[in-house]
Amino acid sequence: MPKRLIVPLRREVLVGPERLAFFGDAVFAIAITLLALDISVPEDLPDSDVAHAVREAVPAIDAYLLSFFVIGALWLTQHALFRLIATVDRWLLTCYFMLLAVVAALPFPTKLISEYGDTTTGTAFYAASIFLAVALYCVMYLRLIAKPALTTPHTTPTQMTETFRRSVVVALVFATSVPVAFGSPTLAKYWWLLAVPANLLFRARSAAASGGPDEATPSEG
Repeated sequence: MPKRLIVPLRREVLVGPERLAFFGDAVFAIAITLLALDISVPEDLPDSDVAHAVREAVPAIDAYLLSFFVIGALWLTQHALFRLIATVDRWLLTCYFMLLAVVAALPFPTKLISEYGDTTTGTAFYAASIFLAVALYCVMYLRLIAKPALTTPHTTPTQMTETFRRSVVVALVFATSVPVAFGSPTLAKYWWLLAVPANLLFRARSAAASGGPDEATPSEG
């Protein structure tokens, strides 16, 4: 009696990276749209009070612009990450859903920092929220480094390591700004700007090592 041929089942593909990225695009777009809803002035103001109302709205505008660029940078990070992914496993899917949950909730810390930006709690909570989002990207990059089979054929270990390191830099900047906020909320906000030169330095070093311009990566915002 001939032996029965046993064909191993392929690992279940939960969802394709393209479809997952499209879903993420929608979440990012909604989060950015919700940011603008907190910018408002009272209705039916006399002309003499409009200028004062606009000045009162400046903190909300500042917080909106800050979070707009932060969410934009996180969105660019998403697309840089998904260019490396060929297969999404449960680990990546779980981390990505956690990331989207943080992004969808960013209008809350944005409102908090617009109204209580001069307080330790408001500033530290905002920094912790951004740190959590970037840290989740770091975890996903680590997963790809540990499981190269999940990546596209053209993805190199060096490419993943460099993008991971740049994400770590951003995460560290926001994480270290939390204790800074307990001493000075204003200084903590300026502390966030350190992410820009730090990432430029990493990009320059990466470009020098590869002998050409480094591919733009999103976590640089």
